[in-house]
Amino acid sequence: MADVDQAKQAARERVWALLERENAVPPGVHGRIPSFFGAREAADRLAELPEWKTARVIKAVPDTAQEPVRARALREGKLVYMAVPKLAEALPFYLLDPATLSVAPEEAAVRHTAARVGRQVDVDAMPPVDLIVCGSVAVNRRGVRLGKGAGYSDIEVALLQEAGLIGPRTTIVTTVHALQVVDDELPETEHDFSVDVIVTPDAVTRCGEPRRPRGLLWDDLPAEKIAAIPVLAARRRSVR
Repeated sequence: MADVDQAKQAARERVWALLERENAVPPGVHGRIPSFFGAREAADRLAELPEWKTARVIKAVPDTAQEPVRARALREGKLVYMAVPKLAEALPFYLLDPATLSVAPEEAAVRHTAARVGRQVDVDAMPPVDLIVCGSVAVNRRGVRLGKGAGYSDIEVALLQEAGLIGPRTTIVTTVHALQVVDDELPETEHDFSVDVIVTPDAVTRCGEPRRPRGLLWDDLPAEKIAAIPVLAARRRSVR
């Protein structure tokens, strides 16, 4: 596992350095999901896809790069479930319902505003999810992706999988800069999920056979991470 983690981090560092060198992101990208220039155009391109048009329930990450996606979804009347940063609350998702929002969709899509105007809910209170939007540091054309290394997106997908809220018809998409799409083989572990579609400001790539975790892999979760994420701690107690 140490070798895999090192290989993943090396790939991240290469992409972060490339994005900065090519002025594709604001300064300070290292250690983050890149807030790339062209994120709004990528959101517009995503909105052209049939999977987007038919989706009614979207689960999105709270990263700035996907803020235009969240805003677009709310403008179109879709329910958006946004993960609480670091899943640090007992109710790990914010429900943003455009029918009841007290602010404009563009404001509600901002992470800090969503925390104020959204209603926190548990996984058990969520409906089935049609589309998952994740951020990435790097992704290849087979759909193998690397996040920033904290593992929260993997946990979110595993939670939804265990709850029966995602299935074969659920599409997972990532919006990224073209420089984040690499030709390299990226390392994977059993708890990683793959993406079905990669959307950049200029192109759409459909990936190969999807790979989903079967659920939470407790042996891969350090005790300190379980303790820091209330929804994990509660589930761990229930399965003992």
